[in-house]
Amino acid sequence: MASTRRCNVCNSTRDSSVSADRTLQRVWYERSPVVLFLLLTPLSVLFALIAWLRRAAYRSGIFKRVRVERPVIVVGNITVGGTGKTPLVIWVTELLQTRGYRVGVVSRGYGGSATRWPQVVTSQSRVEEVGDEAALIAGRTNAVVVTSPDRVEAAQRAIELGAQVIVSDDGLQHYRLARDAEIVVMDASRRSGNGWLLPAGPLREPTSRLRTADAVIATSRSEMRHDPAGLVAQHEIRQTQCIATGERRELSAFIGMKVHAVAGIGNPEAFFLMLRRAGLTIEPHALPDHATVALADITFEDSAPVLMTEKDAVKCRAFANDRHWAVRLDVTFAAADEAALTAVLMKAAQSTVARSDTR
Repeated sequence: MASTRRCNVCNSTRDSSVSADRTLQRVWYERSPVVLFLLLTPLSVLFALIAWLRRAAYRSGIFKRVRVERPVIVVGNITVGGTGKTPLVIWVTELLQTRGYRVGVVSRGYGGSATRWPQVVTSQSRVEEVGDEAALIAGRTNAVVVTSPDRVEAAQRAIELGAQVIVSDDGLQHYRLARDAEIVVMDASRRSGNGWLLPAGPLREPTSRLRTADAVIATSRSEMRHDPAGLVAQHEIRQTQCIATGERRELSAFIGMKVHAVAGIGNPEAFFLMLRRAGLTIEPHALPDHATVALADITFEDSAPVLMTEKDAVKCRAFANDRHWAVRLDVTFAAADEAALTAVLMKAAQSTVARSDTR
């Protein structure tokens, strides 16, 4: 067991990161501690000014947009942290594939350590080089997936590989890449938090930005309901897969037993809550978003099964055993909302004529 234990310094660093993240979450969504909020407010004002100037520079043409040779659909958010964007990117990609399009997904490759870009991602790519979200999308969709800090470069590479439509993952603020549609994702329960921009609040851009999007989708982890922001996507967890063996089980198979739950995502409590609502008795283990997952992070003294998000599971393929299970997260829509989103996507996918982009 000694080989699975992380050193005290590493544990301290990991715990400090989680603690700092939780403190910011309290400032953003619980409006406390007030003193820290007041200290961060001047920085938020400066951030808002920089964001406005940058956007104005693109709208006025001072900074140039690049329109690639294929339609571009951006899926992003105006807040930091988990909103359920990656499952929606997978849903959008799979819908376009069912309509006969060869889809190219482009991503920044957050957390990836590659020194040369762009990187073409497959289900066999090294997660530490290309990033966890890109590896997950590639494994789930078999689409052309390319990562690069420069999404224009990534999109051009995806087109070279045969992509007919580009889906930009988390590219809402990457204004250099011109787009034919913008899909904005929000957490239905958290919304825009305290309404402030970073770092005093969770917003990357002001909420007025939502008015320029082609669709705003509120992701819900409970019941399907109307949302004033626009469309609603419900997250569902029903199936699990053993990381080591590939065996599939319904989530209900774990009811009645103790289960360890591991999540290194923007909002780990949302994952834990979904498991509890499914009837599971869990011991939660939160990690920082995009954290590197080691064997020590998923090894515990008892023999209880360990459930984790798909994003964490792709980082454990080399050392997971038959106790470790990935929980599949799927997106569903009410019929009317699905039809409305599909119409937006198909209009964008069929756009082949370059147009001026003023957004």
